Amino acid sequence: MSKRIGRSRASRGRLLGCIAALVNLACVCAHADPYVPRSDDVVLAELPPGTRSADMSARQLSRARVDVAIPLAQFYIHQSRLSGDLRFLGYAQAVLAPWVAKEPAVPEALVLQASLQQSRHEFAASLATLHRSLATRPNDPQALLIRATVLRVLGRYAEAAMACEEFSSLVEPRLGMLCTQSLRALSGEADSAYSTLSQMSSQGWLNSEKSWLYSELGELAVRLGRDEEAQRWFELDLKLVPGDFYVRAAYADLLLKQHNPLEALALLQGQESIEPLLLRIAIAQKQLNDPQLAQSSARLRAAFAAEEQRGETVHRREQARFLLEVENQPQQSLAAALENWELQHEPDDVLILLDAARACGRPEAAAPALRFARANHQRDVRGVQ
Repeated sequence: MSKRIGRSRASRGRLLGCIAALVNLACVCAHADPYVPRSDDVVLAELPPGTRSADMSARQLSRARVDVAIPLAQFYIHQSRLSGDLRFLGYAQAVLAPWVAKEPAVPEALVLQASLQQSRHEFAASLATLHRSLATRPNDPQALLIRATVLRVLGRYAEAAMACEEFSSLVEPRLGMLCTQSLRALSGEADSAYSTLSQMSSQGWLNSEKSWLYSELGELAVRLGRDEEAQRWFELDLKLVPGDFYVRAAYADLLLKQHNPLEALALLQGQESIEPLLLRIAIAQKQLNDPQLAQSSARLRAAFAAEEQRGETVHRREQARFLLEVENQPQQSLAAALENWELQHEPDDVLILLDAARACGRPEAAAPALRFARANHQRDVRGVQ
């Protein structure tokens, strides 16, 4: 079982208010200056392994053989999650397309399609695809775990718990425990869930399972204010999976919160091509008055502008943080945070909306997030008590 299948870090939605700020945000995005390299020697991006000519034969073969298509799509999705490079999702989409369109569709292809839709934050589409898959194979643990993950991101915890229960009945107890306890931590039982998870012995576990455990414990420790323990869990995770950019971002956030920008930059060295990590680099550079901030900011502006032009907002939360913590534009940040909140309800979505609303002098704008957090008895020392 792969680690945190379909885990998400941002979302889509429609803005509920702050119309003037939304207009300003649209102007900022539509007219952002493109990033222009200083010379021809500047590397803009490195092509991932999936673009090599040697992979073309496998892609061609995958059109006729599902036993080639499924593992190839799995590889691309896994690479996207490890690297944060969304191009891999496009490769996976192309490989899966003929098998998803086939009548009847191949169930394994549907599950992978739902997974990449979730990674793109197409949550409604992902749930619809999972419905098709589970109608054919109702006892598919992979599909049930993706469903639980999507519903958790959406803040639909009761439905997510039902999916976790079904998942738990089909897998080893430790995996079921990870699914259910991580939900309990978001539903008023954070201390108890942390205690349960931290006492689990990981002896004999697969590295992917240990990584899931350590990352859940690290993020939960941050919300509980146990920073030293969080640091230990994040370091354990990165020793197992050095390419886990989700945990690297969470660890960088912890260091930035502790006002350790130099350590954050050391942690993120060489990670500038991944936008969520580039954001943390820019925040650290801002704290240090680093002259390289201008280049990082220009690259982020260009990336967000390109997403807007493509009609994508995969990094809406990151955009809200960039506007608030780097650009000092709280009104525009609030607009982005509200749009993000309209669909995605993770703890960090609560936090950015609270921060942006307070920075605007409009704490009431964060009322939907506060109501949600309090209704679920969530605890987060960073903003919600």
